[in-house]
Amino acid sequence: MLHVIFFEPRIPGNTGSAIRMSAVTGTRLHLVEPLGFDLSEAKLKRAGLDYHDLASVAVHPDLDTALASDELAGSRVFAFTAHATRWFTDVEYQPGDALLFGPEPTGLPAEVLGHPRVTDRLRIPMVPGRRSLNLANSAAVATYEAWRQLGFRGAQ
Repeated sequence: MLHVIFFEPRIPGNTGSAIRMSAVTGTRLHLVEPLGFDLSEAKLKRAGLDYHDLASVAVHPDLDTALASDELAGSRVFAFTAHATRWFTDVEYQPGDALLFGPEPTGLPAEVLGHPRVTDRLRIPMVPGRRSLNLANSAAVATYEAWRQLGFRGAQ
C-alpha cells in the first residue's frame, strides 16, 4: 500500500478529491492537523462524492505523530515541492512509500522539507513561470506513477 500525506491541508475540495483518489487507488490518506476545514464540510463531501466510506483516511495531530505511526514508521517519505531538482519519475517506488504534500498556496515549509524522515524532495515538471499544480492533481499524478511502477497492484 502507498501512503499520501497532506500536511495541514486548507482547501476542502482538494482533500475531498484526494479521498476519492485514495478510494480508487487503494492508498491510505493521512491528514496532518491543523486542517483548514471541518471534515464534515459540504465541499469536502461533495468533492469526495460517495467514496468517503471506501477510502482509508487517518487524521494525525502533527507530522511527527503521523510519521511515528505503525503504518508509516518504516516508510520512505518523499516531499513534493516546486523547489526540488529531482523529478518524481526518477524514483523507483516501493510498497509502503509515503508521498508528502503541503498546503495551497504555500507548499511545504522549510522545517518539513528538512525533516530527518524526508527521504528525498521531488518535483512534478511544469512549464516555466507557473507557481504550482493543484494539490489534488499533484497527489493524483504522483500516486498513479508510483502505483504504475508497482504494477497497479490490486487493480482490475
